Amino acid sequence: MTVSSRALMRTALGVALAGAVFTVSFAQAQTADKPVARIQGITITEGDLPLAAEDLGGGPTDGQNREQLISYLGDLALGAKAAADAKIGDTPEFKRKLEHTRKKLLLEEFLTIEAKKAVTPDAIKKLYDETVKTLPPEQEVRARHILLETEDEAKDVVEKLKKGGDFAKIAAELSKDPGSGQIGGDLGFFAKERMVPEFADAAFKLEVGGLSAPVKSQFGWHVIKVDEKRTKPLPPLEEVRDQIAQYLERKAQQDTIIGLRAQAKIERLDQPEKKEEPKKP
Repeated sequence: MTVSSRALMRTALGVALAGAVFTVSFAQAQTADKPVARIQGITITEGDLPLAAEDLGGGPTDGQNREQLISYLGDLALGAKAAADAKIGDTPEFKRKLEHTRKKLLLEEFLTIEAKKAVTPDAIKKLYDETVKTLPPEQEVRARHILLETEDEAKDVVEKLKKGGDFAKIAAELSKDPGSGQIGGDLGFFAKERMVPEFADAAFKLEVGGLSAPVKSQFGWHVIKVDEKRTKPLPPLEEVRDQIAQYLERKAQQDTIIGLRAQAKIERLDQPEKKEEPKKP
């Protein structure tokens, strides 16, 4: 294939894609304008239904909801017409409210558009990589414990374990912790700050396979065995993608507002003008 033919193909492909996008957009616009009901001469369209659904707390626009939404829009149209006939829309107070609502809607739409611009795959990946670099390694242990009411009971359990007793079996039989007791005392992996200090200090001092002396905490007496130690793995990008996207959206919106403020001339007319104090010689 020659250079000119490749260029021609790219041009044709671009035209085809542009046409497809236009066709979809045009079809969506036609669907939104499609009438679904006419009430006292007022037309309700498909495009009105999602707005009504948003007013009523969200939800689908088909099935039984569709009838409710059309009924709501009908009541809204009839009430609005009655209010307009009563010249309510001509009052200064209503015009003030209308302008306030118009500004709010414009701002919301503007911030939504700016947020969408900021949330790109590259931006998400970049923030993830930057954040991962700043996270200090966090140590975790995977431990089992048997919770007992008295120190003597805990000492007896330690002796049984030292003589070859099965930790999981003894935990199931004697532990007062109903959650971990039924799974052999297994607490899974945890960081030091997740546990009460007495328990955490004892667990993190043990070597893998090590068994503690009885440890007192606010819950009772613990016998602890450490199964594994590791550096806590970082969450993969896919696991935190949504949280990163939300952060980027909020930051973009905040930065937009801060930027608008910085460029604006803002005057406070309800306060006396501040005069500069004369400089001291």
